[in-house]
Amino acid sequence: MTEVSEILMSVLSTIRVPRPGDRVHKDECAFSFASPESDGGLYVCMNSFLGFGSKYVERHHAKTGQRAYLHITRTRKTQKEDDNNSGSGDPPKKKPTRLAIGIEGGFDVEQEQYDEEVKVVLFPDRQEVTPDDLASMPDVVRERVSLSMTGLQAADSVSHTLQVQQWDGEVRQESKHAAELKQLDNGVKIPPCGWKCEVCDLQENLWMNLTDGKVFCGRRYFDGSGGNNHALLHYQQTGYPLAVKLGTITPDGADVYSYDEDDMVLDFKLPEHLSHFGIDMMTMEKTERTMTELEIAVNQRVGEWEVIQESGTTLRPLWGPGLTGMKNLGNSCYLNSVMQVLFTIPDFQTKYVSIIDKIFNEAPSDPTQDFKTQVAKLGYGLLSGEYSKPEKPFLNLIFFVQGHPEFSTNRQQDAQEFLLHFINMVERNCRSGMNPSEAFRFLVEEKIVCQQSQKAKYTQRVDYIVQLPVPMDQATNMEELQEAERRREEVESSGAPPSAAPRAQIPFGACLAALSEPETLTDFWSSAVQAKTTATKTTRFASFPDHLVIQIKKFTFGLDWVPKKLDVSIDVPDTLDLSALLAMGQQPGEELLPEVAPPPLMTPDVEVKGILGFHGNEEDDSLYSPLLSPVLDDSTVSQLCEMGFPLEACRKAVYYTGNTGIDAAMNWVMGHMEDHDFSAPLVLAGSSSAPGTTPTESLPEEHLATIVSMGFSRDQATRALRATVRHVTLSLLTRVIQKYLMQGPDTKSILYPFRMQPNYRNAHYVCH
Repeated sequence: MTEVSEILMSVLSTIRVPRPGDRVHKDECAFSFASPESDGGLYVCMNSFLGFGSKYVERHHAKTGQRAYLHITRTRKTQKEDDNNSGSGDPPKKKPTRLAIGIEGGFDVEQEQYDEEVKVVLFPDRQEVTPDDLASMPDVVRERVSLSMTGLQAADSVSHTLQVQQWDGEVRQESKHAAELKQLDNGVKIPPCGWKCEVCDLQENLWMNLTDGKVFCGRRYFDGSGGNNHALLHYQQTGYPLAVKLGTITPDGADVYSYDEDDMVLDFKLPEHLSHFGIDMMTMEKTERTMTELEIAVNQRVGEWEVIQESGTTLRPLWGPGLTGMKNLGNSCYLNSVMQVLFTIPDFQTKYVSIIDKIFNEAPSDPTQDFKTQVAKLGYGLLSGEYSKPEKPFLNLIFFVQGHPEFSTNRQQDAQEFLLHFINMVERNCRSGMNPSEAFRFLVEEKIVCQQSQKAKYTQRVDYIVQLPVPMDQATNMEELQEAERRREEVESSGAPPSAAPRAQIPFGACLAALSEPETLTDFWSSAVQAKTTATKTTRFASFPDHLVIQIKKFTFGLDWVPKKLDVSIDVPDTLDLSALLAMGQQPGEELLPEVAPPPLMTPDVEVKGILGFHGNEEDDSLYSPLLSPVLDDSTVSQLCEMGFPLEACRKAVYYTGNTGIDAAMNWVMGHMEDHDFSAPLVLAGSSSAPGTTPTESLPEEHLATIVSMGFSRDQATRALRATVRHVTLSLLTRVIQKYLMQGPDTKSILYPFRMQPNYRNAHYVCH
């Protein structure tokens, strides 16, 4: 038996064959972003199935004593081989036809074609064993090693399994209008080609209304392209709900849009509806891109050369230390942007990158599941320049979102929400030692003054982000906006194509001023006068962070309680002076409100109709009856909720402390967090404890959380949901919000990071 055979025989017990459920890391190093395509390839431990680049495999061998590793190297095929798949026996690659990842017709996350070579490498001397070498070895060695090699090659890698999630924006529902759609017998017959808009003569992006056969152009996109909104205007004038996009009709179907349902839909009677206007669906050929193909084209262009253009000028790509780009897969841009910003902060660099060797040396046996290790890995990848190349790597961020119900999907999310999620992860993993998230932490002072007694109450809370309102009435181009609104009303009445609306120009100083404006509180229970009265609340900074993150609250509610995105432009200054917003604390001669508990007032709610909990239905609300509910200080409840505590726990804290303020309520929360019913609904003597029996309990928390995360107060979210809850489902609410997110090029939240200058009390910040 040869020396290599003897070594394999001695370590045979450490060579495992992957089983279903085993995590196989064969695409990426546990400590770096090295892969089988990198110089030196990837070494996969044949016992733990962890992957290591050539820089870190020796470290793992020295720490664990493991000797057998499967060495995987991949070489990119030449362009000719790749395009034609010569010699592979595989069919040519197909372009994606579905807005999805990892499913038939969708994006293939492994589109690149490679020649792969595998062999076993034995450490510490790096002796190599190829599949051919195994043929001459003892049966027991050959069988075990071959099974392990084959199993590792066949197994799905962890990164592949997590990436290939069904991200599908094409899941369409049957239209409620399809079955009984009214079609007019007006003699209209549509030719198989040569269409144009009946108003403006556009010959592309044309939609035929399935009720009257009228052909109009589609909507204008946010960049001014598309159509002139004539199909939409026709619906608004007639109420005819369904339209089909001409040029997308094939024997397999077509794009159908429901204006009433505000979504792409399915029409199972489409052949019949088209035949009514002389269109034979079985003979039609596709001449325009479908809506899905348009979305796919946008996603495919992300990262390509043509997107780095500005005003017709080609930008010069940069690379090197601190200039590492990140590929966007699907809708991961919000993840990428947040992490790139965070690692410009010295605190994060010091915590995770400066001592990376120490972190890696202290990593647990499975470093892929260790938060500190993975943050250090990402930070080094972004800052070192090792991966900063013209061809950007895919820096895998899945570790930071796995398990989260929203961020673990491939749907578009909010950068502000992910930032807070990541800060929470940092907080949980920094119980001792330096906490880099403290760079964002600051204290907010809220001062409430009773207008009857002129006595004040001061409370403080911790925050990480400043949310600035947008005062639309402070636009500097108000005359232009008013004139545009006047023209829009004239256009709507005349049916002419509308012109592009101007964007409101809001000074940044006006947003700051709106934040500092006093807020009037009605029904405030004053401990000084022992009665309800009016109070004013002002918000100021009790302390300033080293780095200030600002979120512009670009969403508001319309009169119909539907969320609307504000189309505004805000000119952010290079420097920011917040000294006027510094809290001054209790002033000389100012009296404080006495700490006296209010009486346990109970008031009957009015009967609530149509707000369905776990009982009743839309036809029968008989289970509802007038209930007793406590009078709670909504501002205190909101403050507690903003700290992350469950809504019902916050309500109980405020109730059981008698509305005496945030400090007392917080003390109650801290003292009852371990109670088994901490998050259970507040149940009072003489009231029903059945779920869904009060208006608050019947509102799904996920609905409230979604709206609050957009920058609205919990009170606004509650009132909005109460006004529409009969018709609201989670999927509908999500679609409504997503619809508004797609109506402009801006992200849902604009985050402006500011770096604080050395003079702490002067509150001067520089935008970076």
